[in-house]
Amino acid sequence: MGSASETIKSELMGWPGVEARPHRFDGVEFRVRGHEIGHLHGDRLADLPFPRKVRERLVAEGKAQLHHVMPETGWTSYRIRGPEDVEGAIALFRLNYERLVSRGGEREVSEAR
Repeated sequence: MGSASETIKSELMGWPGVEARPHRFDGVEFRVRGHEIGHLHGDRLADLPFPRKVRERLVAEGKAQLHHVMPETGWTSYRIRGPEDVEGAIALFRLNYERLVSRGGEREVSEAR
């Protein structure tokens, strides 16, 4: 098994339509249909945008945290402390991916900002 970021990137790049590119604040950003579904800061942190209602639910359920810099937005942060956290990160990316490729997903992504 590779590093956390390599494992996550490998999984996400297997999903139809996902593209990876450098993120403006370092790390790698994943996009689908021209919209970011989230980005990784190395092997330790994933940041993902959600509509605020989804963000509130994820935080309440302990599946994500408020964004480490912009807690008042729909963005979330997910700490990757070790290999046991990789699946949780992938699940959050998958949630965003499925929202975006389903009907109405583009509108929901814009509400996170």
